[in-house]
Amino acid sequence: MYPGYITDVKGIIVGHSQSEKGMTGCTAVICEKGAVGGVDVRGSAPGTRETDLLKPDKLVDRIHAVVLSGGSAFGLEAASGVMRYLEEQGIGFDVGVAKVPIVASAVIFDLNIGDHRIRPDLNMGYDAARSASAEESRQGNTGCGLGATVGKAFGPEHAMKSGLGSASVKSGELIVSAIVSVNSFGDIFDYETGRQLAGVYDYEKREMLNTYEIIKREGRALGFPMRNTTIGVVAANAVLTKAEANKIAAMAQNGFARSINPVHTMMDGDTIFTMATNEIKADINLVGTMAAEAVSRAVTNAVVYAKSCHGLIACCDI
Repeated sequence: MYPGYITDVKGIIVGHSQSEKGMTGCTAVICEKGAVGGVDVRGSAPGTRETDLLKPDKLVDRIHAVVLSGGSAFGLEAASGVMRYLEEQGIGFDVGVAKVPIVASAVIFDLNIGDHRIRPDLNMGYDAARSASAEESRQGNTGCGLGATVGKAFGPEHAMKSGLGSASVKSGELIVSAIVSVNSFGDIFDYETGRQLAGVYDYEKREMLNTYEIIKREGRALGFPMRNTTIGVVAANAVLTKAEANKIAAMAQNGFARSINPVHTMMDGDTIFTMATNEIKADINLVGTMAAEAVSRAVTNAVVYAKSCHGLIACCDI
């Protein structure tokens, strides 16, 4: 397990809401004062909201929240609940007649693990935002990680349970943290040791398999499109421009590449957002490299903290 949580970055608060029956939930990462936002969408089957707004040439440069949600595309509704709560608190982009909260979002596919009729909605998003605090530190089967699974080359019945993970990396006063919901098609490896932590699982022989070896043997990627993705947020107290925030999100994707294999496939919607609170001047190369490390550590924590449920085994039980 790696230390830290995304709330280590001052000004970042986190809230979760979930349904045990639906085996789904959402996680709201909020910066009430607004954070310089960026995004990098690397997978080919994403479900996202407000990513175009985060391009460097667009007007608004600060976002107030990122919502990580289950429920596939249905789960994008949770962002509206976060938006409603923030509006009630007077938080948002001032347009004169109102303050409009800027809330970005990305979703994972978890409809196959619980009751698919229950998805993160406006009310669940509102509850996540209302409960958000700097003291939140839960990982594993919570929020957007409740329905997360990994290793689906042979379908969901051979997957392992994953979850939500967070971690921080520090250098002097500079803090770079990540929070990630790991729902990948591929297998998960500890980036420092190279040890496989989770992935395709043979429940009869009680052993993990290797997705890459399966693909090589079959000559093609098996599994199901649009049913996998790993999504997350990198927060930093660094001073960043909007263009730099986008670069940090791109560099942070290296953390996925170190810890997930295969990654960024046609069946994944891998997406990382950046939220910079603009407190500490720092070299962008250092911030981006730290972001990749924080993401890798968060991926490991998502798997290590997960608990077995719904017939799916977790790393902690192997």
